[in-house]
Amino acid sequence: MKIAILGFGVVGSGVAEVIESNRAQIFKRTNQHVEVKYILDSREISGAVKDFSVIENDEEVKIIVEAIGGDTIAYDYVKRALLRGKSVCTPNKALVASHGAELIALAKKNGCCFLFEASVGGGIPLIRPFNDAMVSIDEVKNVAGILNGTSNYILTQMSVHGKSYADALSAAQKLGYAEQDPTADVGSFDACRKLSIMLSLAIGKKVDYEKIRTEGIEKINTEDFAFGNALGFTLKQLVCGEINHADSSVEAVAAPFFVPLSHPLAAINDVYNGFWATGKTTGNIMFFGSGAGKLPTASAVVSNIADAILGCSHSYEWSNENVNVLPSEDYTFRKIIRVACDENALDGVIDSAITLAEFPGFAAWVSPLETEAETEKSLEKIKSLAGVKSVERVLRIYDAV
Repeated sequence: MKIAILGFGVVGSGVAEVIESNRAQIFKRTNQHVEVKYILDSREISGAVKDFSVIENDEEVKIIVEAIGGDTIAYDYVKRALLRGKSVCTPNKALVASHGAELIALAKKNGCCFLFEASVGGGIPLIRPFNDAMVSIDEVKNVAGILNGTSNYILTQMSVHGKSYADALSAAQKLGYAEQDPTADVGSFDACRKLSIMLSLAIGKKVDYEKIRTEGIEKINTEDFAFGNALGFTLKQLVCGEINHADSSVEAVAAPFFVPLSHPLAAINDVYNGFWATGKTTGNIMFFGSGAGKLPTASAVVSNIADAILGCSHSYEWSNENVNVLPSEDYTFRKIIRVACDENALDGVIDSAITLAEFPGFAAWVSPLETEAETEKSLEKIKSLAGVKSVERVLRIYDAV
């Protein structure tokens, strides 16, 4: 089976490495030897081609791995490949989030596959079992998870090792977990796209990632962890989605959340990922594993190559019809609120507020379940108190189903 790899960076080179090291296992599953006939890359790499039409017009090449990234050049190449009946396997979450419905339909029309197991969860077997074991036979009610290893590593360094955000980010960059411009990861934009993919699969229609409420972790500090822990929570960059099948609407957020220490997601540290889903009859299911890394992600791509060889038994369905993403100000969450204030300033007003000796001048409490508008209204009363200097932080709590 002749394949081509578009983009020979971390994941693309990893795919070639996994194919070479796992030849016996791949042959045992597919009864085919896989040969990388072409590598396409804009850099000067020995043996690489720069003209996609060479690959596009080669009838021997049946499967293409797209590892370029982004949704411009990659979209053009993938669309052209599918139109020629060549299957495509990709870890590109930006491409899938933006054009997944179109590319799935195009692959079916041309008798080939568009597969994207590695686009969410890295090396975790997630999309296929989620689709086969839940979506195809059950009604998914909600999803939640840690889907960005870089941010999870940073928050782990802060919570477990007491590092500042700046020091934790620097450590992540030195280890290669974070880019020099980490905005996509720490700003929750990467996780937001992954949430849109999982919700689109679950509801069978397109969830526009640009309409998902997205907030980053850049302002998180030591005080947030200390007060959260004292109240029984830890902080995670989380994605949360609630699905209303009756009117095909969703609530969707990608942001820092306080997670109860008793919940399994709270124990997921470093670059690991975890995904939690609740089905109407299935109940709660959790997926856990390496959410990033060269070889885990490449292994998921190679698994899709094997699927394509065997004829795409895993069928994904979502239409280009846009789902109604409800306005985030109407979502209801409990929240942890922290204010800078004088001692006893909240007496008789917030009876549940706590203070910490190591952080004098602050108080925090858990709000009732309420909308953002309701929280803002209650905070106006707090701000008017003589001893309250400022509202330092308002962060949502993930209340597990």
